[in-house]
Amino acid sequence: MKRSYYIISIVVILLGIGLGIFYLKVIRPGNANIPDDVILDTAFGNEYHFGEMKKTAKIIEFMYTQCPDVCPVTTLELSMLRNKLEAEGVFGDKVEFVTITVDPERDTPEVLKDYAGRFQVTSDDQGWYFLTGDVDDISRIGENLKPPFLFRDPGSGEIIHSTWMYFIDEDGNLLENFVMGEDFDVDRAYKRVMRTIK
Repeated sequence: MKRSYYIISIVVILLGIGLGIFYLKVIRPGNANIPDDVILDTAFGNEYHFGEMKKTAKIIEFMYTQCPDVCPVTTLELSMLRNKLEAEGVFGDKVEFVTITVDPERDTPEVLKDYAGRFQVTSDDQGWYFLTGDVDDISRIGENLKPPFLFRDPGSGEIIHSTWMYFIDEDGNLLENFVMGEDFDVDRAYKRVMRTIK
C-alpha cells in the first residue's frame, strides 16, 4: 500500500513539474506578435522598423503627450528605471524603451521631441525611442500584445486607453506586463529586467 502511495506521489510531482516547465517555456513567454511590417517615425526624424529591431530586451509604453494623469507619471517612472539601468551600464546596450503615442495626429515628431527632452532624451542613440506614425499601425501593434493595448478618442480629445506596459526579451517573447502610473514599481521592474538580461 505504501509503495503504491509513493509511486502515485512521484508521478503527481513529476507531472506537476512537467506542466510547470511546459507553462514557463511554451505558454507564458508567448511571442509578442508585433507586426514586423510596421514602420513608425521617431521624435528625432528617423524611421523605426519593427521588423529590424535591435536584439535587446524592451519595455514598450503607450502614451500621449496631452494625457492629464497616468502617461506622464509612467514616463517619469520609466526615466527613474532608465537611470538605474544606466548605472549598471546596460541601458541602450541590453535593454531599450519604446514609447509610442496613441495620439499621432497631435503628437508629431516635434511634439514628441519636446516631450522626450523633459526626460533627458535628446537623440535616438540613447536607447529610448519616442514614436509616432499612422494610427492604424499603432493600433495593430497594441492589438497584437497580450493583453491588447486598446485606445480610442471619444471625441473629447482625452483618449481612453489601457494601462499596461509590456516587457519583452531579446527574442521577442512577452515576459511580463507592468501596470502604468503610480502603481508601477520601479525597483521590482529593475530586478525583473536585470534577471532577464544577465
